[in-house]
Amino acid sequence: MKKIIVTGGTGYIGSHTVIELLNNDYEVHIIDNLSNSDISMLDRIEKITQKRPSFTQLDLRDKTEVISFFNGISNIEGIIHFAALKSVGESVKMPVKYYENNVMGLCSLLEAIELNDIPNLVFSSSATVYGSPKNLPVTEKSPIGYTPSPYGATKQMCERIIEDFTYSKSNFKAMSLRYFNPIGAHDNGLIGELPTGIPNNLMPYITQTGAGVRNQLSVFGSDYNTPDGTAIRDYIHVSDVASAHVHAIDFLTNYGESKHFKVNIGTGTGLSVLEVIKSFEKTSGIKLNYILTDRREGDVEAVYANVTYAQNLLNWKAKYGIDQMTKSAWLWEKAMRNIN
Repeated sequence: MKKIIVTGGTGYIGSHTVIELLNNDYEVHIIDNLSNSDISMLDRIEKITQKRPSFTQLDLRDKTEVISFFNGISNIEGIIHFAALKSVGESVKMPVKYYENNVMGLCSLLEAIELNDIPNLVFSSSATVYGSPKNLPVTEKSPIGYTPSPYGATKQMCERIIEDFTYSKSNFKAMSLRYFNPIGAHDNGLIGELPTGIPNNLMPYITQTGAGVRNQLSVFGSDYNTPDGTAIRDYIHVSDVASAHVHAIDFLTNYGESKHFKVNIGTGTGLSVLEVIKSFEKTSGIKLNYILTDRREGDVEAVYANVTYAQNLLNWKAKYGIDQMTKSAWLWEKAMRNIN
């Protein structure tokens, strides 16, 4: 059984990926500092898979503890690295926090990888590396442009660091998955996105507004050059994103050369914020209280993926549509709030 370390494995995308790994007979060990997740996620994962991943609470910025952890564990086939801060808006307000956490955390991890000859890494990257693209859909050959958010800049930096690290090694392979906008929840309603405090992402704010936790939803920007004036993104079901990570680690473990792959993970379809709201209203039967307000600093107008490379390289393709995404997110929200 192949042993995989998942950093940030109790988080939103991480927990869904752990489930996919366990269901594909991987042995999983999670490391997480629990800054934006809860230890109870282990119980939920076990309830879904009938398997419980091992867990260590660890902050990747503590290099001494990271090195010590990896020195005490053997036969690691690869690492899937999610652990990072991820809010575009928050990163604009607190850039140093984002550079310290996201970049320093990766550097500590790579040092442990080097010391222990771990052969494979899948990195949780982002479409924000493309900045505000001039041409759509975005391909992996699209320019890495100026990104208006420190969050996006950290993803660019991390990819460059991984590129340089891979070039320096003869027995190391990496894949940066540039995914677009993961939303939704596991179809059984047991796990989903659970942000601490006020949500920074669209979907949990929609569901919390639908549940009455939030009084009103603000749509940031109604004057973009898009059909309805609101920003366009490539929304993808979190379970599809999780599946892509399993395909990625499977691919790397069977690939023979040292190389750093960069792969878009999306649906290939751009949807506006208002289209997502309309889908939620349809699948939930709830009329949302929302207002159109000013653009949010750090956001770009439109971005969506060309996913041909992912399909050809990984034999992977997104399965879920937007109505399935919003329906599953609402099922999760209702389960959390005990709403019938």
